[in-house]
Amino acid sequence: MKTYGLIGYPLSHSFSKKYFTEKFLAEGIVDHQYELFSIENINSLPDLLSQDPSLSGLNVTIPHKVSVLPFLDEIDVAAETIGAVNCISIRYFEGETYLKGYNTDAFGFEESLKPLLKPQHQKALVFGDGGAAKAVKYTLDKLNIEYLVVVRKKVAGTILYSELTPEVLTAHKLLINTTPLGMSPNFDTYPEIDYQYIGKDHLAYDLVYNPLKTSFLEKTEAQGAETKNGLEMLHKQAEKAWSIWNK
Repeated sequence: MKTYGLIGYPLSHSFSKKYFTEKFLAEGIVDHQYELFSIENINSLPDLLSQDPSLSGLNVTIPHKVSVLPFLDEIDVAAETIGAVNCISIRYFEGETYLKGYNTDAFGFEESLKPLLKPQHQKALVFGDGGAAKAVKYTLDKLNIEYLVVVRKKVAGTILYSELTPEVLTAHKLLINTTPLGMSPNFDTYPEIDYQYIGKDHLAYDLVYNPLKTSFLEKTEAQGAETKNGLEMLHKQAEKAWSIWNK
């Protein structure tokens, strides 16, 4: 039996468990299971590994995407640049575990974004500057797309929502929400921008996937913008994780 799983805290729901359980069934992949490991303190990771020698790969979610780094034997270049890991391959050599960390969020975001990009999408506004924004900013740098990070409490390298003038909103045709605004059950929350300056040349991308159409996407779509939710990104990052675990 090979076991894969998700570490994080709390783990009230999990896209990954549902996705991989259904994948194993649909593809006839036997002797594989996907479990949830709710660990509050990342220091519990070595115990988890020693207690279950069938563990072959892990996904990592909040709050451990950064705190897991010191426990890894190797970190992929992209993950190191981003500064966060959400996927770990587990190898065993002479009874010892060897852990390598990856960031598949960046892959999922890039692969789902690229088909939608048009010549006018040279400048982006990134709403939020938390963990999810790390992979987004890495991808935008890779694609040579300029961006401004928009936050509610100003820190270095960001601007405030109140500083979003009509000129800024008009000039930045790619809008990316990396915050939990609009996520179930807070359906009526959204980035507070002046939506009247959004138009048909804009592309609005929301990393949130529950609901499939957030208030942010509804408001931008009403202005004629093309919209995209985060579901395909999740699918692509999950498949990337699967390929990493089976190298």
